[in-house]
Amino acid sequence: MAANVLVIDDDPSVLESIATFLVDYDYQVVTAPSAAAAWQELDRHHIDIDIAICDLRMPGTSGIEWLEQLKKCRPELPVIVVSGAGVMDDVVRALRLGADDFLVKPILDLEVLHHALRRALERADLEAENIAYREHLEKTNTELKRGLDELRTDQMAGRQIQMRMLPDPLNYNGLQCDHRIFPSLMLSGDFLDYFELGEHRLVFYIADVSGHGSSSAFVTVLLKNLTYRLRRNFRRGSSDDLLHPAQVLERMNSEMLATGLDKHLTIFYGILDTRELVLEYSVGGHLPMPALLDASGCHYLEGRGMPVGLFREAEYKTMRLELPDAFRLLLFSDGVLEIIPAASLTEKEASLLDMVKGQQGDLDGLTSVLELETEHALEVPDDIAMVSIGRGEL
Repeated sequence: MAANVLVIDDDPSVLESIATFLVDYDYQVVTAPSAAAAWQELDRHHIDIDIAICDLRMPGTSGIEWLEQLKKCRPELPVIVVSGAGVMDDVVRALRLGADDFLVKPILDLEVLHHALRRALERADLEAENIAYREHLEKTNTELKRGLDELRTDQMAGRQIQMRMLPDPLNYNGLQCDHRIFPSLMLSGDFLDYFELGEHRLVFYIADVSGHGSSSAFVTVLLKNLTYRLRRNFRRGSSDDLLHPAQVLERMNSEMLATGLDKHLTIFYGILDTRELVLEYSVGGHLPMPALLDASGCHYLEGRGMPVGLFREAEYKTMRLELPDAFRLLLFSDGVLEIIPAASLTEKEASLLDMVKGQQGDLDGLTSVLELETEHALEVPDDIAMVSIGRGEL
């Protein structure tokens, strides 16, 4: 579609020649013999005028004054100024005020005017596109920031809920239980719990859900809900599944598959009889295995099993271990192995055992040697959870 051109010149012959030429090139032309008349045409056409051609030297309001006023109210409108050869100072001033181009009178070849118009219009179109693009970006960024703020608020609320689901330090029948958790994101896919069961049993577990962030954190809520239901059923006497680690993992496996969330987890689940000092446990693909520290040294528990939530035919085994009078049992999620500087998994596990032994199973000491109490804790590549269950003095 042809552009609408406003031509301003006090010389009628110039107005006519320019208008005739531009009409031949399919421009829509509006003429004005003075700056005052130009304002009237702009008010009448306003949106329709795409570009103006203005003589600088006119009686009354000069082209310079008109240009200065125009750029205050319509800075986006391109203007080509026309000037005699002897008034180059005015040309320089016009360009500084925002004129897009200038031509020297008399215009002997009007093709030069056509070329200047086309170039100025292309620049104006590009500028309009840039402005629209910037406005779109600003709007998008504002919406994105609002969305991120809402997400951050939701995640903060989720983090508070998740932290409240974690147990407090517990002293129970001579056992001291404590934990630490360091999420790689706002929400954690690692989860842990321990609680009393009856008069002489302690149930505890540590789990690591696949992935990170919100979706993994939601699975920890399902995990907490499942153990709550099993505890309720145990208190009511309707089920003793909670006493059988392998059955608990089988139940978790079927419920995880039923959710259809395409998530799985690794878990170590144990029941410690505080009267007999016997630990029964089951393993669902968890790594590293818990480290047992006692007077004889430090070693990993034995056991293996399939991850929970991957295979319907998964089977789990209950292991049994007699514990000494004094011990420290340390459980970790696999995120701890990722921050240990060693070349192989075997070397990482050996280094972790050395740390447990060197710190006598103390969680604060482990947190320190793993540098989780510094700014590095904000950069962990994976969630890290640690649980300590101890008895007596080593």
